[in-house]
Order: sequence, then structure tokens, then C-alpha cells
Amino acid sequence: MNSKTHAYRVALFWRLFSNYFVLILIPVIAAGILAFFYFARLIEKDAEKLNAVVMSHFSEQTDTAFHAIRTNMIDMLSTSNLPALLRETDASPENRRRSELIHTLREQLITLQSTELASKAFLYFADQDLVIDADTYTDKDYYFRFRYPLNPQEKTAFLSQMTGKKMMQVSDPYASHLSVLMSYPFNSNEPDVYLVVNVHLDRLQSRMDIPEKWVTGTALADNDGRVISQSGLTESETRWLQERVRSQTKPSQFLVSDGKALSLSRSNYNEAWYYVSIVDLRTLLKPVHTARSVAWVFLVFFLSVGGLVSSYFSKRLCEPILEIKEGLKLHRASHAAPSDEGDDFDAIKRCSQLIVTENKQLSQMVSGMMPIVQEHFVTQILLGEYRDALSIEIYAKEIDFPYNKKAMRTALAVALHYEPSVDERMSVTSKSFLMAELKERIRKASPSDVWLCQTKPGIVACVVHHDPFLRFGPNDAAELIAIVLRHYGGYFKATIGIGKTVHAIEDLHVSYEHAASVLKYRGLDKDVEICSDRTAPDGPPWDNFLSVQDINRMMNQYKTKEYDKLLQAALELLEEGRRRCASASQVKHVCTDVLNAWIRAVGTEHHDVNVPFYSGLYDRLNRCMTWDDLRRCMQSVHALLFPTSETGDRAKQFSDILDYIDANYNQELSIEHFADVMNMSVGHFSRTFKEEVGEKYVEYIAKCRMRKAKQFLLESDMTIDDIAEAVGYWGRNSFIRTFRKYEGTTPAKYRSAYQ
Repeated sequence: MNSKTHAYRVALFWRLFSNYFVLILIPVIAAGILAFFYFARLIEKDAEKLNAVVMSHFSEQTDTAFHAIRTNMIDMLSTSNLPALLRETDASPENRRRSELIHTLREQLITLQSTELASKAFLYFADQDLVIDADTYTDKDYYFRFRYPLNPQEKTAFLSQMTGKKMMQVSDPYASHLSVLMSYPFNSNEPDVYLVVNVHLDRLQSRMDIPEKWVTGTALADNDGRVISQSGLTESETRWLQERVRSQTKPSQFLVSDGKALSLSRSNYNEAWYYVSIVDLRTLLKPVHTARSVAWVFLVFFLSVGGLVSSYFSKRLCEPILEIKEGLKLHRASHAAPSDEGDDFDAIKRCSQLIVTENKQLSQMVSGMMPIVQEHFVTQILLGEYRDALSIEIYAKEIDFPYNKKAMRTALAVALHYEPSVDERMSVTSKSFLMAELKERIRKASPSDVWLCQTKPGIVACVVHHDPFLRFGPNDAAELIAIVLRHYGGYFKATIGIGKTVHAIEDLHVSYEHAASVLKYRGLDKDVEICSDRTAPDGPPWDNFLSVQDINRMMNQYKTKEYDKLLQAALELLEEGRRRCASASQVKHVCTDVLNAWIRAVGTEHHDVNVPFYSGLYDRLNRCMTWDDLRRCMQSVHALLFPTSETGDRAKQFSDILDYIDANYNQELSIEHFADVMNMSVGHFSRTFKEEVGEKYVEYIAKCRMRKAKQFLLESDMTIDDIAEAVGYWGRNSFIRTFRKYEGTTPAKYRSAYQ
């Protein structure tokens, strides 16, 4: 390697390395510094946001549980028999009325204490020596000594709260629960009864446990710093929490101190409560220290890689660049020599630009998109986007679109109505290829020049240029296009609309609008139809709407179950339209009126409106393209709306359903399943079941299960829970409730009375 080449290689190396340093290393160093100084703060902010989300989630869950308890307490006191029980002055055991009222209240207490956080619920009567809970009722002394034991100090503090109006007042926690009190009557300052619900602190604590490594503990505290429930807190953290809660001034805070952060979030259920979590920032900031070490490693790595890559490319590029520079000297001999300013890279760049400029004509030959652009241009003219001759002329020159300014032209609108089965089977790509093939065939078949474009989905426009020498006009073009379209009869039914003839290209939109408007005269024949002003009906218009008398006649035929006459009348209307050569729109108006009348007749009996089903019927009618399609559609719709199943068959079907219910009483018996089997709606099946069986579907299943339950109670030693599961109930409570409804007593009392 000579000294000149070595010097050039060294210069190339430093140029590459300097570019690498500016473009890559400087951003890497800046990013490292930014991460080093701001990463800790970003993590802290993210921790605050994430902690807020987590705290919001579990606080909402806990608040929802307390709200549920309050709602259930209000509902119980509002709907209970407390007023009736308070009016009973006779407290003797022989007072059966009083015993029944107490029994009802105990059942309501069972339901109330089944909520998630509730552990026990009881009623404390202020003016009577009576306490009622879910298991028993007794006097106050016995209850607080044995049923709800409290030491004297706790009992005194607890009973001191049974004064005045209470609306969800929370007492001090005792043992493993805290109590929620509500008085009745609600607005009385001297209430008669207090409803007490105990909240499981253990369950509350399990709700507050957040499975995140950076959360050391959570707690529920009040304004005075008293911790109601906590999870994972040490004694020092508890004292720090109490100090912060007492000194806080905002509803929500995120306080940082000594490597830890305290998050406070006020409860929506009780404004005196705060949800608290303690975050260990040292755990969160471990990635900062790791990132700092990684940043130094990456800096050294990028420096090494940059040096190696720059050395490699300087070695590989040195000789090729010198060869290119020497080769370009041959090009300078036949052209003006470019300036020698700059280095070798600048010289190569200037020579390359000169070569690209000289060969610009090559790039202009790549015009594969030009036919598509020209077709789009014709589409814009037909749709009226270009209505002045000057704008059309300027744009035509830009896209190299030749045309004669003054010539007779006529626009044809070809509407393609795909067969339903073909439309569902073909993809958009397949339809695009089919349209391209169709347009190519029309161009080849036309003796003169035509412009083809697709103005809308399903409509192909054809601009015909009148040729006086060949005497080729729009009618001839329509006949020629019809011959081409007949080859595609298996895909769609086609209709050709002939527009008005215009003499200027800027008026083509008028011709196209007229061609699209005459498509309304389309008929229902299978062959390709050609529509123009001459095909417009010239006779008296056909009344394509049903009269009131026709509709009343159909309603009477439905009431007398003359279903065949309904179909016959519809088919006769189709034949009348065919004799009168009515258009497709006129015939479909009549068929729509008939379908409206049929649906109205069916609705007067069933009173259940299946909107998706009826909408599908109208959609099926609109897709019909021929007389045969309409006839088959009306016959199919008639069969769906007016089934002719025999009464005996229906009775046999319901007998099979009853046998199935008797054999599978312990399974999930869905009414929707049997309605689908009978091809009925749920409402129709329910009404028909009652007509055939004599009782409601739900009651029949319940009585069947109760018969089997009584058999288990008297003939086996199964528990109540096992019997409930054996006869198809998910839980004990729902089984007991249903048994009492039909037998007037509980399963346990029934077994003891009749076994």
C-alpha cells in the first residue's frame, strides 16, 4: 500500500468515525445521562401512578363491599316485618304470630350475613329484652354472655353506642371483627331496633394484600391514625403511618421519606377512613443502579464497535472509491468537467447527479399506473367533478389523455346484480379480476373507441363515441355489451341504462346521470335488460300498494287458518305484475306490502317481535332478481311464518319434553334449549307449554324437583346440601326457599314431621 492510499484510508476512517460519533455515540451518551439523572424520578412517578391504580382497585372493591352491606341493611329494615313485631305486645311462647314474625326476620338475617365481608348479623331491641340473630332469639343478658360474648368493658362500650339515630355507624373493632350499626325507624332519634352487622377483619385484610414486591404493607386507618386493619406492616411502619395520617391535610397524598413512600387514598364509603400503602423505594430504584453500570458498558461497547466498523468500511471502501473516481474521468471527457471543489465523495456525487439527469427519460417510461389514472379521470368527469372544458384540458395533458373536445358521446350505465350464492363465495380480489376481464372483453368487442370505468360498486360506466362512418351508436353499443354480459350470466344479472347524447366532454355527467336514472325501469327477466326512455311504461300505472280491503282479507284468512289462500293471493299478484310488465321496483313494493301484512297477522297472536328474523326476510326479498326468485322467496317466507304442523305432533313433542324433564330433573333445564328444539321463540314456547301442560314451565320443573326431594327426605339419610345438589339446585338457600314456597315448611321440619 503506497503512502497516498494509506493517507486516504486514514482520512476515510476518521470521517466515518466522526459521523458515527455524532450520529450514534452522542445520542447514546445523552440518553445515558438523561437516564442517570431522571430515571429515579421517573420510576418514582410510575410507582406513584401504579400504586394509585392498585390502591384505587382494592379500595373500590372494599368500598363496594361496605356499600353492599349498607344496601342490604337498608333493604332488610325497609322490607322486614319489624313494625308488625313491635306491635305484638304478647311475648309468650304461645303467640304464634310473634313466632312467625321472628322466624321471618331470622331468615332475612341469614341472607344479610351471606355477603362477603359480613360474619354475623343480629337485631337489638332498645325497649325490649330481646335480641334476634340468624340462629336464635333470646334475652340480652344471655345473648351477650353466651351467643355474643364480650368482656364487661367491651360490653359496656358496645351497648353505649345503642343510643340515638345510627346510619351505618362503625364501632370500635373487637377481637376479629368490627360492627356496623343502623337504627330503625331510620329518622327517629329514639329508635326501637338496632341492626348490627359484624365485619370480618381477616377477610378485609385478605382484600388489602397487594402481591407486589415493592409494596411492603397496606392498611385501613381513620383520621385519628387508628389502624382498623393492616397487612404486612411492622411496628415502626405502623407508628410512621399513624404520624403521617394524623398530620395529613389532603384527601390523597404520596409522601416520600427515608427510602419509603406512603400513599394515602380517602375512602368513598367513609370520609374518616384512609386506604394506606407503603412502598419500598429502594427495591424500585435497583434498576437505576443497574442501568448506570449498563450505560458505561454500552458506552465502551459502542466505542469499540464504532472503531472496528469504521476501520472495516474504510478498508473496504477505499479502493472502490478510488476506482469509481478514476472511472468517472472517462465520462468527463465527453461532457463539461464538473467542479473540483470538495473531496472525492462530492466529486462522485456530482457525477452521479449528471448521469441521473441524462437518463431521466428512462424513468418516464415506467408508467404502468397511467391507465388506472386515466380511468379515474373518466370516472371524475362522469360523476361531475370536472364540469368546465379548461380544467379537463389541463388535467388531460398532465396524464397524457387524448380526446376530441367536440364529439358526440353517450354514457351507458351497466348495473351488475350478483347472485346471492356467488356474492358470498367471491372475495373482493376475485371480483376485481372479474371486472377487469369484463372491461377488456367489451373493449375488444367494440368497433370504435370506448371509455370504461367503475363509478360505483356494482356499476360499470361505458362512454360510447359515435362513429358516423361505421354508424355505431349507443343502442348498437348496448346490444354489443349485452352479448358480452350473457357470458357472465352465472355470476350476475345485468341491466344496461342508455343516457342522453351530449356534444361536449364537460356534459358527460348529464348523460351518465340520465343513464343511471333509467335503470329504475329494470324488469325481472333473466336475460340482460336494456333500459332507456323508450322502455318507460306508457300505459296506466299499476297500483303497487295493497288496499285496506286486501289487508283486511288477509287478516281474516289468517284468523280462519286459510294459509294456502294467503300464499295463493301473493302468487296471483306476482302473475298480475308479470302480465302488466311491471318493473322490479313496483313488484317488490307489492311483495313488501304482502310481507308487512303477513308479519302483522302473525304478530297479533304471538306478541313477540323477533326483529333480526323479520329483517332477514326483507333482506331475502330485496335480493331477488327474477320472477322465479320472487316466487320461491314468497313460498319460503310463507312456510316460515305459517307452519302447518299438526296438533298431535305438537302434543307428542311436549310429551317427549316432559319425559326428558322427569328423567333429567337434576340437570340444567334451559327454556332456550327446548324453544330451539320446537323452532319457537322463548315467549311462544312458554305460552304453548302452559296451554299443553296446564302450568308454567318453571313451576312444572320446580314441582318435579320437589317430588323427588320429598322422596329423598323420607327414604334416605342424605343431608339437606346433598339433596339440594341431587335435585338440581346450586345452593342450600335456594333449595330451602323453593321447598318452603311449595310445601309451606322447611325441608328439615318436613323430614321430622313425616319421617
